[in-house]
Amino acid sequence: MEFSEYQHKAMRTVNKSLDKKEMLLNASLGLSGESGEVADIIKKFAFHGHELDKEKIRKELGDVLWYLALASEALGVSLNDIARGNVEKLLKRYPDGFDSDRSINREEGEK
Repeated sequence: MEFSEYQHKAMRTVNKSLDKKEMLLNASLGLSGESGEVADIIKKFAFHGHELDKEKIRKELGDVLWYLALASEALGVSLNDIARGNVEKLLKRYPDGFDSDRSINREEGEK
């Protein structure tokens, strides 16, 4: 499935009473919450002796993706554009693949 198709299908489940500002706030809080759930599963695996529940992580990552789509929608941009822009940024930052030195010594203002 392409990002554009996902975004279109996922946005069928958005609360239509929300304005763009509310959608963005919902997305931001949702991303924080769902990312925290992923982190908690990994924390329990790393430090509490739990088995790594890959299926549960997969489901939570799906929720993260939904909130990314919501943020994209609120901003009026496509997930395709966000993904493309991120790859372009990474290719510029790491033209030959990841490099620790380039990571440590980034140019001022580069994030």
